[in-house]
Formats: sequence, C-alpha cells, structure tokens
Amino acid sequence: MISDGKLRLGVNIDHVATVRNARGSAYPDPLRAAKLAEEAGADGITAHLREDRRHISDVDIERLVEGLERPLNFEMAATGEMQAIALRHKPHAVCIVPEKREERTTEGGLDVAGDDNRLAEFIAPLSAAGCRVSLFIGHQARQIEAAARIGAAVVELHTGAYCDYHADGETEKRDAELEALRAGAKLAHGLGLEVHAGHGLTYDTVTPIAAIPELVELNIGHFLIAEAIFDGLAPAIKRMRALMEAARA
Repeated sequence: MISDGKLRLGVNIDHVATVRNARGSAYPDPLRAAKLAEEAGADGITAHLREDRRHISDVDIERLVEGLERPLNFEMAATGEMQAIALRHKPHAVCIVPEKREERTTEGGLDVAGDDNRLAEFIAPLSAAGCRVSLFIGHQARQIEAAARIGAAVVELHTGAYCDYHADGETEKRDAELEALRAGAKLAHGLGLEVHAGHGLTYDTVTPIAAIPELVELNIGHFLIAEAIFDGLAPAIKRMRALMEAARA
C-alpha cells in the first residue's frame, strides 16, 4: 500500500560523534542527541558503525540499543564483523551500505545486482534474527529488482546526486534525477518492497522527495546536525518534519 499517512523521519546522529571524536572527549554525547531527537518527533534513530570507527563507536551502539525508545536503524557494511555485531544486538532495522575507507561519506548505492549471491547469504541470518533488512541503493531498475530477488524487506534510495545537482544549480540534471527517483520508488513499491530515501537532504531539497507517494521514511542526518549549531537540534527536526508533512498534504 502506498503511504498516504505520516512520512517517518529517521534522524542520523553520526556527526554528533564526529564532533566528539575531533577532541577525543566524552561530549557531545550521541545518545543525548538521540534522546533529544526522539523528544522532537523523530520516528527512529540511525547510526552507522563504520569499519574504521571514525564517528559512531561500539560503545555508542550498545548505549543506543539500551537507551532508545524509538527504533534503531543500524547502518553497516556487509562484513562478517558487522554482521556479528548486528546479530548480537538485534536492532529493529539493519541498513546495508557500501563503504570505502577513503570516502568522506557514502558515495553511492550498493551493487546488489553484481553481488546478489553474497548479499543474499549475508542478509538471511539478519532477517531470521528479526532485523528488518534494508539495502541502500541507487534508483536503477536492475538494483531494485535484485534487492527484491534476494529477499530484502526495504530499499533506501540514494538521494545524494539529486541534492548535489540542486546545490550546483544544475536544474536539468536535478529534475531528471528526481524523475528517476520517482520511477525507482514506484518500481520498488510494485515489487513489494518498503521504500525509504536519504542522503544529503536539506530544507531546500526535501519537499519534492517527501512528496513521492511510495516513500514511507526519510533518513536525514548531517544537515540536521549542522543546523543544530545555529538553531538547536529540536527546532531543526521540527522544521524538517513540518516540510515533510506539508509535502504530503
């Protein structure tokens, strides 16, 4: 069923940990940020435990699992180490993302179509443990079809290129990317997948994405943490929520 109700907002708190780790201190505390996000109306909390632990740490994940009232979306690479951590904690959701050590942020979606056998074996025990498995992918039909084929419950469509084109003033490319995301969401929904989206979304770019009827969740992090420096985390989340709700209205 196409989502005709409230569009969920997942708040990514990775970059609270980035600020903390810059000084090697105990603050700011990602769990405190997550609790503030819950109070401000977040439907879930997202945290990416990278292989190099550049922001979120193992202890952060333990504290989030124990301390959150809303669902935790645990982002991770498809490695044995991360699978073991997810199976130990059994978060509500696990989002499998591509990961390169040298990248500053996730640069694209998984190549599910080119790695389907391995990914199918990788996600099977996570699903069996009760985790809702999501694959972070581009809008290409072959990737969406592969995600459905290997048994993922959810796909999260990568909105980074759309946001980059908007920031660079490349309106034709931006609009073409938006249309491709719309088509991808429609295809994924038709294949029985729950459809999420995220990466790089801001106040200026969220409305057309939030208006895509097949989407049921947006995951937004870096921009909200950045805005929190000026306006506070709760007001930033509430403003983003208002824009999402207006897009659906």
